[in-house]
Amino acid sequence: MTAGGPAGPGGAAARRTRGWAALAPLGVALAAGAGVAFVAAVDPNEPGHYPSCPFLALTGFYCPGCGGLRAVHALAHGDPVTAVGLNPLLVLGLPLALLLWGRWAARSWRSRKGEPVAGTLVRPVYAWAFLGLMIAFWIARNLPFGEFMAP
Repeated sequence: MTAGGPAGPGGAAARRTRGWAALAPLGVALAAGAGVAFVAAVDPNEPGHYPSCPFLALTGFYCPGCGGLRAVHALAHGDPVTAVGLNPLLVLGLPLALLLWGRWAARSWRSRKGEPVAGTLVRPVYAWAFLGLMIAFWIARNLPFGEFMAP
């Protein structure tokens, strides 16, 4: 087959791949929205609705995600101050997550037919820096001076 044929860059298979790739950001947004709606409707502050953190149950220490469900619930109900008190890393990371989702969606929707989405969304150094920040947050919230970061 030639490069422009059905199996080439502009062929039917490439158009199908691009179509699914363009819909992926929308699917992620719908899944995230459904998750937030569920957490907004089912209060994580009431016992029995969600399982407890296994890391907290095993060690007695808070993980980076502890307080995350309650923070999402507070944000969904318009209470950002309470949300920051429950999990500041999650609340401060949400704008970054939205920015990255927007970049991903824009790249997916602007890519030409059959052309893969080029480049990475985050440079590796930034991903490693975020991992380091998350580990530092994990340690600090369990130390005496970091009690204000505990949920």
